[in-house]
Amino acid sequence: MRLGGVFLRFSVVGVRILQCLASAVILGTFSYFLAVLSDHKMSTARWIRAVEGLSGAATLYALLGSIFTICLGGIMFFGFVAMVLDVCFIASMIAIAIMARDGARRCWGSVTTPLGTGQASTVVGYGRNGFGIGGDRNFTYIPSLGFVCRLQKAAFAVSIIAIFLFVISLALHVPLFRHNQREKRYGPSPVNNYTSGSGRRPFWRRRANADTTRDIPLGYSNGQGVDAGGEKVDARGAATSGNGYYGNSTQGDRYPLTNYTG
Repeated sequence: MRLGGVFLRFSVVGVRILQCLASAVILGTFSYFLAVLSDHKMSTARWIRAVEGLSGAATLYALLGSIFTICLGGIMFFGFVAMVLDVCFIASMIAIAIMARDGARRCWGSVTTPLGTGQASTVVGYGRNGFGIGGDRNFTYIPSLGFVCRLQKAAFAVSIIAIFLFVISLALHVPLFRHNQREKRYGPSPVNNYTSGSGRRPFWRRRANADTTRDIPLGYSNGQGVDAGGEKVDARGAATSGNGYYGNSTQGDRYPLTNYTG
């Protein structure tokens, strides 16, 4: 694989890693929200579970996509599947941004969060019975609603970033596929030193082919003529004087043409 293909493949891998990190931020944030709601026996909205599921699927897809891109990047079938899934996860991230849109609001005064609505300074903590496991005690801690609002704001912002990341990975699959097809089109040959690739040389190594054509002297008739020294020559520049035909080497010497048949 040439340098261009390596750059394209690792560009896709880098974008996949960023997608995985962005999705993991959303997954971790809403996993915490679900854990608190369950531990404190609070009602859980369906949209919170939906965000959890979509972000988890996006995290897994981005992680597997980064691995498969290294091994299978540029193959038409897998590239087409990846492009379809990219479109699906673009829609998923748009849905997450819509469901977490309360994070775009201010986080002071009265706030609306996945853990409740109230003043930003309200702190629930572990509840009335304190920290513990079992009974009416709680294992998870609820910070101030203002902090919860900021967590939701971070998840909202990351979902917007993830939309563009999936758009970038979708666009990168096209040149990666074309490069792979171009590599397959040119098999091993002397041009590329019996390796794969198109065999194109860098511009600094390219040079024009030397002009090896030779002007044919005037006076030829039936494939023979007379050179500047008065000797009879044929159309290939071989002298016909003497007992045999002679050709001219690059150093000016003449050599016998033993296999010439007039």
